[in-house]
Amino acid sequence: MTTSTRPGTKMHVNWRKWDGGPHWVHEVVYLGRDEWGHWFGQLTGWRSHRPGRDTLLKTNCVMLLPDAPGSDHGAEWVLTVNAPPQRTRIYIDVAWDARWDGDEPTAIDMDLDVVRRTDQRGIYIDDEDEWEEHRVEYGYPLHVVNRLEGVAKDLFDRVTAREAPFNEETTRPWFDVLEQLDL
Repeated sequence: MTTSTRPGTKMHVNWRKWDGGPHWVHEVVYLGRDEWGHWFGQLTGWRSHRPGRDTLLKTNCVMLLPDAPGSDHGAEWVLTVNAPPQRTRIYIDVAWDARWDGDEPTAIDMDLDVVRRTDQRGIYIDDEDEWEEHRVEYGYPLHVVNRLEGVAKDLFDRVTAREAPFNEETTRPWFDVLEQLDL
């Protein structure tokens, strides 16, 4: 991240797959930083797209790129929290090399996701079938596989316990920052 990045700066969060192929690109605004890392926001109507899919957000959301001190491969997840009435309240992308690349965040999507919904589905780990397919197709190294399976389990437990930053007390102020920006 450049030190000149200020709250209200529009940018993108750029995802790719393990082989370097393009994945999701999210239009975001930089909200600021706290003890958990860097926060971004998306307003209703902003765009998220990937090859074969293009969507406009139906509700506001905030995203967290956590700090990864001492890591040689960046953060291992990115948190997205959707505002009501979205039923998918929390969506955590398990990642590799989630970090700032120049003036914008970037990450490798590793398929596994931890989700908390407000309906009967509750909290679960999603896309385990895709994870198994891509382990073979992309040749994920065994140390990455073992590490990220543990990360997904830990995230599941932390979301279930509503630990910070996976709780409303931590995310609510960032929704307030997003809504107060003059964009």
